[in-house]
Amino acid sequence: MEQLNPKSRSDAYGSRINRDHSPILIHLVPWGTILLGCLLPFLPIISAIPLVPPLGLLFLLGWRLVRPGLLPVWAGFPIGLFDDLFSGQPFGSGILLFSLIMLGIEFFDTRFPWRSFWQDWMAAALAIIAYLVGAALFSGADIGLIALASIGPQALLSILAFPVIARIIGGLDRLRLLRVRVLG
Repeated sequence: MEQLNPKSRSDAYGSRINRDHSPILIHLVPWGTILLGCLLPFLPIISAIPLVPPLGLLFLLGWRLVRPGLLPVWAGFPIGLFDDLFSGQPFGSGILLFSLIMLGIEFFDTRFPWRSFWQDWMAAALAIIAYLVGAALFSGADIGLIALASIGPQALLSILAFPVIARIIGGLDRLRLLRVRVLG
């Protein structure tokens, strides 16, 4: 009598028999994590200088760089709109900055389709610095050397947080691709 291999009924995402990817998880996990990251300004964090990383941007960059084809290029517009509603920045700054960053990452993807994590980290660092400087310019404050220097700790913390965010997104991507029972 022939023995069946129990591993043939499963793969890295779970059992294959009567299981399929959930369309709700596939779409909700990336968009939901980015939008939850945009809600960070509601947390009661008090500091004399800007220190908290823009988590909405970090999650957007993470999903776009870790899973390149997942988010469309136009995703910067609705996410920037949502970020404008909760960030306290002037309306339209998030829309413009997020859209420009998505276009820049798309250009980066077409120029360097095969790249390493170090190149992704460098692209994310450039996008983070451009976003923080652009947000400071849009805020209407007097931008001088002291104001730009005060952005430095936030930029450094954001750049150093990107690998952690990319690791979190790797785990969330496994959750997104989890197979669930199909009825019918």
